[in-house]
Amino acid sequence: MIKHLTFVTFLLFSTLMSSMGQEIEVQPFGMINGKEVKKFTLKNNNNQEIDVMNYGATILSIRTPDKNNQLADIVLGYDNLDGYLNSDNPYFGATVGRVANRIGNASFILDGVKYNLAKNRGENTLHGGFRGWNSKIWEAVVNNDSVVMTLLSEDGDEGFPGAVIASVTFKFNNDGQFNVEMKAFTTKATPINLTNHSYFNLAGHDTNADEIYKHQIQMNADRWTVTDSDSIPTGELRPVDNSVMDLRNPTVLGKVINKVPGGGYDYNFCLPDSDTTKTKFVAKVVHPESGRFLVVYSDQLGVQFYTANFFPEKNKSAILGKGEKPYFKHGAFCLETQNYPDAINHNNFPDSVLRPNNVYNHNVIYKIGVQK
Repeated sequence: MIKHLTFVTFLLFSTLMSSMGQEIEVQPFGMINGKEVKKFTLKNNNNQEIDVMNYGATILSIRTPDKNNQLADIVLGYDNLDGYLNSDNPYFGATVGRVANRIGNASFILDGVKYNLAKNRGENTLHGGFRGWNSKIWEAVVNNDSVVMTLLSEDGDEGFPGAVIASVTFKFNNDGQFNVEMKAFTTKATPINLTNHSYFNLAGHDTNADEIYKHQIQMNADRWTVTDSDSIPTGELRPVDNSVMDLRNPTVLGKVINKVPGGGYDYNFCLPDSDTTKTKFVAKVVHPESGRFLVVYSDQLGVQFYTANFFPEKNKSAILGKGEKPYFKHGAFCLETQNYPDAINHNNFPDSVLRPNNVYNHNVIYKIGVQK
């Protein structure tokens, strides 16, 4: 079956890859247990560059100019592989799976069988377990103007059923459009919910909450998933109307972030369009002083909006990121397109089960640019 899936994956990649011919630079980025980790740099004609690596299928850097043509790296992370191997790494830029976000009580029942998962966040499972897909080396190749990464997750990986072949394709064009396409095949029914966990700060990765509070966000979401004290969904889908969760109009983050229960946003927002066959607008974020903007599109039904609430307070020891710069609470935001958290345990949530002979598809587009 795995050989069959590998062949199907190869055929799929062969038909999907275009031949725009943009050059992609490849450099070594370190070694793990004798296996090489590589960094791939995608460039366009507008002085924008993106680095990705095959450890965790991770976005390392996004360098883009402001309205005065000054470059900044707008995603948080580390300068070297050791940083990403550190247990304190909060999933910077990683592809998270087999199931992103949380699974309550680290268990679920599927087709009458109960599966017990790794408990890596209290009594619950977060982002795939102790060794989720963010902490594995993916196979990677350059195919024309794209970087394609693939991973085999064995049957029983962190307690999940079925052997799964997953792929992530990164592609960047001259319009500042960064496409991330995720796919998966399985040998047994299993829940699948991938996401990319990049932390953005459009003023620059090292500018922290002072600049994040100036960002304006608009979110295409009319409901949100209510959670308990462990951030596990209760099953309630609550309208955003007349609440701090209503971000349907451009909203300055500094005016609302500290009014959110829990000290900031860390909730799944539900998109009103339930068509998973088309890509739709998810959110737009603007940093007015630099002019930089980020627009997110996806075919998923939800997006986890997270504002780095669990980063250290300013009076405590910081996370030391790129250039040994300190990262503090509210120093970035994440827009993790996804299915709803813990969907496998809620019948009223969209189905998250992938079955043999079906394909999991997840497309997200990050449009990166500047308002002049």
